Amino acid sequence: MGIIGIIALFAIVAAACSKGNDATSGGTSGNTGATGGTTGATGAPAVTTIEAGFLTVGSCLDYPPFESVKNGKETGFDVELTEAIAAKLGLQVKWVRANFDTIFTAVAGHQFDMVAAAVTATGDAGAERAQTVAFSDFYYNSRQSLAVNTDKTPDITSTDQLGEGDTVGVQKGTTGKAWAEENLAPKGVAIRSFTAAPDAFRDLQAGTIQGVINDEPASAVIVTQFPGTAVVQAIETNEKYAFAFAKDTPDLVAAVNQALAELIQDGTFTTIYGKYFPGAPIPPEFQPS
Repeated sequence: MGIIGIIALFAIVAAACSKGNDATSGGTSGNTGATGGTTGATGAPAVTTIEAGFLTVGSCLDYPPFESVKNGKETGFDVELTEAIAAKLGLQVKWVRANFDTIFTAVAGHQFDMVAAAVTATGDAGAERAQTVAFSDFYYNSRQSLAVNTDKTPDITSTDQLGEGDTVGVQKGTTGKAWAEENLAPKGVAIRSFTAAPDAFRDLQAGTIQGVINDEPASAVIVTQFPGTAVVQAIETNEKYAFAFAKDTPDLVAAVNQALAELIQDGTFTTIYGKYFPGAPIPPEFQPS
C-alpha cells in the first residue's frame, strides 16, 4: 500500500468510497491539534492541513490487519501508525472511507491530506501511482500470496496449478490484481475483481472462485475470518508500502517522514509492528539504530 505547504482546495475531485464524489468521514482520534492548521506540537514542523487541527486521511478501512473498523472505531497497523505520526505533529486524525480504486486521484484532488491504505510505492504500480501522487518514506515490506479453499480444492498449493477454467479473486486497483493479470490471465485463469478484499475471500469460502491473490500479511489475517480458506503460497514481488499525498504538499511529506523516523528511533514503531504482526521479524531498516 514516500509538512504541508498551503493546501488549496480545488475541484478536480475523483470518486472515493463507491463511485462518485461521496467520500464519507469516519471518526477522529489522536492528540489535540493546533489552531489554524499551521502549528505542530512542540518541536514539530509547522503544517497546514485541509482542516485546522486535523490530519484528514483517506483509507478503504476494510483491509485488516492494516486498517479496519471494529465496534465503530478505526483500528490496524496503518491506523495506529498514522495516529502516532499525527500526535507527533500535534494533530488529530479524521478518517475518510474511500474506494481504493480511486483513492489516488482523490488525494491529488485534496479530498484528504494523506492516504494510509497499505499502498505499494515500488515497482510498476508505484511508478504509475507516482505520476499522480507523492510518496512518503517506506514503512512496510510486503509480498503477495495465494489463498485457496483447502476443503474444496486441497490439491491447489501454488499458482502453477491454476489454469484454464479456474478463477482467482483480486481487489480492484491493487498490485495483486496487476500481478494476476500479468502472470495468471495468460494461462487462461479468469480474474474477478472485488471492491473490498474480504469479499473475494467470501467467494473463495463459497467455492465460486479457486484462489485469491492478495497481500500476504492481510491475507494471513483475513483467512482466519473465513474457515476453510488458507494462504498456501507467498509470492515475492519486492513491494514496499508508503503513505501517499498530493504532489503540491512537499512540506507535509517532509514532516510525516520526520515523524516516522522519530517513531522508528524511539521504539514506538517496533511496539506497533509487534502488536499487529506478532512473531514477525522487523526488517533492519525499521529497527532503532
